[in-house]
Amino acid sequence: MKNITGEKAKFEIAFTDFVSGLAEYISSSDGQWSVKGFIDLYKNIYTISHDTKIISKILEIHIFPKLLDFAKKHGYKMVLAEHQNYYPDISFITDGENPKRFAVDFKTTYRRADKPHLCNGFTLGSHGKYFEERTSTKNIQFPYGSYSGHYCLGIIYDRIGESQIDETKIFTMDALSSIASVAGNFQIFFVEKWRIASDKSGSGNTANIGSINNIADIVKGNGMFAKLGEKWFDDYWMNYRKITIADENGETRKISKLKDFVKYRKGDTALIVSKKNTKGKRA
Repeated sequence: MKNITGEKAKFEIAFTDFVSGLAEYISSSDGQWSVKGFIDLYKNIYTISHDTKIISKILEIHIFPKLLDFAKKHGYKMVLAEHQNYYPDISFITDGENPKRFAVDFKTTYRRADKPHLCNGFTLGSHGKYFEERTSTKNIQFPYGSYSGHYCLGIIYDRIGESQIDETKIFTMDALSSIASVAGNFQIFFVEKWRIASDKSGSGNTANIGSINNIADIVKGNGMFAKLGEKWFDDYWMNYRKITIADENGETRKISKLKDFVKYRKGDTALIVSKKNTKGKRA
């Protein structure tokens, strides 16, 4: 929240305060997720699997009433993405003659059991047409350039009860408290997406921006571009794998590393924040 004023600062302050109470809202007293499963008309309860997409969607549904309360309390209009593949998940819009828009995307991921200071990582939206052409309406609710800020509402959790979950078993209401939750120990963060971006694509062949993986840096907004700034983030991802350079051996390659890009643009590579994927060391 440095060096910002006006509606953007108001939105960040209000939303940060809102996020501070979400973990308690979705958790039981022992830190487990308070959602235990699905219930049918006959009061049969079916457990939730560890499928990350299922967990993510249910968490969104769980938090949604609180988001409505936030919008009402602070006077924002809340617009949901019209299509599943549209960015962002939610647009918050101020009232008045010159409304301001704020993009908020849900992101959920789990801590790695082998390295609990790291999470599994997630994507930060596309670097395709709507990102490159800031007035485009392709796969986006409103043009990218019309938003005053682009944010992640993120949830990091522990996978728990893996050995206790039997997806074939049906429970009754009397057994509700004994059902193991599939997630717990929630850590919820709210940060501008450029602040937690890495320099790598997030998912296979699709044009998605990848996040960093170090949880402490995610929560602090200390990604690779944090010291360079948002303009460097935009410039890098608009040109990702589009600029060809030659190495010392005369062989050519497309730029897909931030250090190469900053050198190419004659910037200061000392401002690149290293990814810390090994505890106590810089990777």
